[in-house]
Amino acid sequence: MTNIQSITTAIASLYEQDFYMWLQTNINFLKEGRFAEIDIENLLEELESMGRSEKNALTSNLRVLLMHLLKYKYQPEKRTNSWLYTIREHRKRLRETFKTSPSLYRFFEDIFNESYQDARELAADETGLSIKIFPPESPFTVEEVLNPDFLPPENDRSENIE
Repeated sequence: MTNIQSITTAIASLYEQDFYMWLQTNINFLKEGRFAEIDIENLLEELESMGRSEKNALTSNLRVLLMHLLKYKYQPEKRTNSWLYTIREHRKRLRETFKTSPSLYRFFEDIFNESYQDARELAADETGLSIKIFPPESPFTVEEVLNPDFLPPENDRSENIE
């Protein structure tokens, strides 16, 4: 086994034993131009995982935001500062995501309707209201959802009951 192969094998086993040290070692190899010694297989797996994590976080933040906007609109008598905080916090998280990863905005648009359906179910579960109270299509536009000044007006619930 060559010296580079034994270093690469040792780095790969470090991945299982001490992730942070593995990461720092690979960073140093990159900085020093020692590309043959980098644990490519595990590095690729971690990079792919980072992309999935970013998408999962975006989806989760959108779902929570939409759910709270629905609660705010359809349960005006139960509005709390906690709901306002959650709305503001998840909008900030989305803005930060788009600031650091603008290419995820297209993904956001792609998952908006599906996330709304999830939020609709979650809002029904959390409020105890019939899912029929919440319209099948989002009453909020993408722009409204991201607008830091937008809050939905109170809704006449009877308009959605079948």
